[in-house]
Amino acid sequence: MGNNQSAPTTSSRLNIDSSATSSNRVIPGQEDLYQKYKEAIVKTNYGDITVEFYGDDSPITVNNFMNLASDGFYNNTRFHRVIEDFMIQGGDPNSKGKDVSSYGTGGPGYKFDDEFNNHKLVRGSLAMANSGPNTNGSQFFIVTKEATPWLDGVHTNFGRVISGMKVADKIESLETNESGLPAKDVIIKSIELK
Repeated sequence: MGNNQSAPTTSSRLNIDSSATSSNRVIPGQEDLYQKYKEAIVKTNYGDITVEFYGDDSPITVNNFMNLASDGFYNNTRFHRVIEDFMIQGGDPNSKGKDVSSYGTGGPGYKFDDEFNNHKLVRGSLAMANSGPNTNGSQFFIVTKEATPWLDGVHTNFGRVISGMKVADKIESLETNESGLPAKDVIIKSIELK
């Protein structure tokens, strides 16, 4: 990985059969919410971050994120990994608990395939964290660096920040421990689809 910045990672245990998702817009059992919503407001204790989605370019990823948000999956999770001049990462259900050693290892209980597209991972990009090819789940990150070409084709870019980048910058500037956990909790209170 370039620039001494490791890619956002996750770890989950169950897989979704990739053939079940390759020709559809949604993971089986999920609703096609991109037909109703195009944006979301990530409400944190540091302020709101509004994102718009690339639903035509990464429909499975967008619909997965929207379904999890709609179900309250992200409520009270933390931005558990922050790297200055790089990114802020959240979406791990384990981060609701007190066992910080488990932060970054949780997910929704399934994995799904990458959906690479022509959108470059640049400042404000919303992308999936993963632990290797086709291991997407619930964890995501927002890029705070101007450009991250070493992540293109490695992480699915499924949206971008359209308002509240100053909030992401504030989170990124927090003091952290050696694994990137902010010294002060950064809580995702809810994610509102709009």
